[in-house]
Amino acid sequence: MKFPIGTVAGAMALCAQIALAADVDRTGGPYVPTPQSVVDAMLEVASVGPEDFVVDLGSGDGRIVLTAATKHKASGMGVDIDPDLVDLANASARKLGIADRVRFVQQDVFAADLSRTTVLTLYLLPGMMQSLRPKLLADLKPGTRIVSHDFTFDLWKPDRTVTVETEEKYEITGIWTSDVHLWIVPATVQGAWRITRVGEKGGGRLDIRQGFQHFKGRFSSGDRTVELKDGHLEGARLSFSVPAGNGRREMFTGTVDRDQILGEVREGEMVIARWSATRVP
Repeated sequence: MKFPIGTVAGAMALCAQIALAADVDRTGGPYVPTPQSVVDAMLEVASVGPEDFVVDLGSGDGRIVLTAATKHKASGMGVDIDPDLVDLANASARKLGIADRVRFVQQDVFAADLSRTTVLTLYLLPGMMQSLRPKLLADLKPGTRIVSHDFTFDLWKPDRTVTVETEEKYEITGIWTSDVHLWIVPATVQGAWRITRVGEKGGGRLDIRQGFQHFKGRFSSGDRTVELKDGHLEGARLSFSVPAGNGRREMFTGTVDRDQILGEVREGEMVIARWSATRVP
């Protein structure tokens, strides 16, 4: 069967676009270095210090991890699929005398070991960000800081965004701005919990519907059921409020440790009780 030349050319162009899109989804996009002023802002927003282990996914020439090590005394690792960039970054670490604290590996970012990570840095296109989100929420400990240059996780909104002015971007000089986004990985609290106040008989039940660092739900005790308000997570730190019998609100704060929560109940500035909760299997 014969096809018009225009049809064949169009089909070939479409196939090329599909192949390019697939490659972008696999690699996170072409290598574009983050301006040094933005690198500095990312590490500042994440409050990087000597106790941190910084992992950069799509590390390129390694400048984020190298800066974390030289300016903030952190340790870390960079992951990139390009062997030449990995070699360049490792050579820079040796030259700077920090190869004992940082290393760069050639690897698919989806296979990266994130177990030591306290700060994760990213400069990846939105499709890759979305694809990585389940891995990050599963692999990173609550409280881990994620900081991204320009791009976000769509439905998972940042905890903080800072706009940075820079004189260079995409290796082009001029007047540019970049957005630096920060997320604090939240603990997982979705589901049902049995709740008790220390020293009091009986207890109640929390039913939580979690949306990343925010949550809604109900508190039930006896024949009384009320809606939770202001549900928020910052790492393993949880807070929410419920109406009290005197027309005021009680603020619950606590720390999540896997299937247990321990915390305080406040009315205004006064601690009126301590509480605990255990996840319902």
